[in-house]
Order: sequence, then C-alpha cells, then structure tokens
Amino acid sequence: MIQLADNLLLVATDRSGDLGETYPIARGSSPMIVALGAAIAAGERPAPGTFLGIALVSGGILALSVARGSLGRTSLGAALATGTTIAADTLVDGLGVRESGDWQAYSAAMFCFHLIQPGWLVLRRGADVLDVTAREALKAVGGGLISSADYAAVIWAMQRGAMGAVSALRETSVVFAAFLGRIVLGEQLTAGRVAACIVIAAGAVLIGGA
Repeated sequence: MIQLADNLLLVATDRSGDLGETYPIARGSSPMIVALGAAIAAGERPAPGTFLGIALVSGGILALSVARGSLGRTSLGAALATGTTIAADTLVDGLGVRESGDWQAYSAAMFCFHLIQPGWLVLRRGADVLDVTAREALKAVGGGLISSADYAAVIWAMQRGAMGAVSALRETSVVFAAFLGRIVLGEQLTAGRVAACIVIAAGAVLIGGA
C-alpha cells in the first residue's frame, strides 16, 4: 500500500510542477524523516557527524529546488507528501530486511510483489500495453534491471548500516542527475546548483567518515 501511495503521489507531484523543482524536494526531504523514524522504530542513534551529514545532504538537495525558482503551495505539498511516503517505504524495507536476516531473499520477494502493478495494468488496459517495439522493450528491460540492482543494493546496505545514513547516501544520486542533465540534455547548471551539489558531497563525506 505504501508503494502504491508513493507511485500515485509521485505522479501527482510531477503533474503539479516542474520536475527539476518538485523531485529534489521529494527526495531531499526523505532522509531526515527516515533518520527520525529509525530512531523511534529501531532505536538508531546516529553519531553527530553522521546526523550532520544527513542534514547537509537533505539541505543540499532541497537547495537544488530553490536554485531553480519558486514553487506553489500545491506543488510543495505534493512533493513533501511524496517524500513522506518514500521515507515510510524505506523504513518498512529497513525493518523488514533486518527481521528476515537475508537481504537476497527479501529483495527477491519484494521484486515478485512489485510485479503486481504491471500485472494490474495489463488486466485493466489489455494486452495492447505490451505492444511496443523491440527497441522500447529493450529500454524497459534495461531500466528494470538497473532499478532492481539499485533496490537490492539499498536493501543490502540497510541490513548492515543505519537507515538514515543509507537513505541520505542514496539520494546523492541527484548530484549525478544534475551533471548528466548538463552534459546530456544541455540543462543550465547555475552557481547556486553547483554550490548545492558541493554541500551534498560534503554531507556524503561526513557520513562515509563517521
């Protein structure tokens, strides 16, 4: 249910505002929520340096949105709601994999569970949704494999490390997205966005060194 809510809110967020503004807020707000949730649910107490690193990563990601412009209340609310569901999903996975004691089995079980969504789409819209070109199918399979590998890596990390720190390090991917957007898509990389990326990198260094 959390995963479904996450997907629906993500769609609503994308429709409510510019992706470059709403997506960083959704991703940037989740590590702090995860850290607080893990403290309550799992008794995790990050070291001061780790907590500062998490705060820098979250703050830097949120600054990426500020560097792009201003958001309306609807867009901001949708993005924060999405961030909350992302955090809830992360906490459930972190607690679940620790309870199971086997990150591989847990990842495989959740992957099978996630197949329900495309199955439901086929049932609702018919087999025509599968009528795509070989090139598009290859893209979809490739993206699915990368996504599955990413998920398994996070599950493996959360079985061994603090959930808040793992969540924060995961979200540093927005830094790579910013630079890839500049290189591949020709998007503008302002001084404010570069500064935000430096803050995120500093936070990651603090987490890694704690």
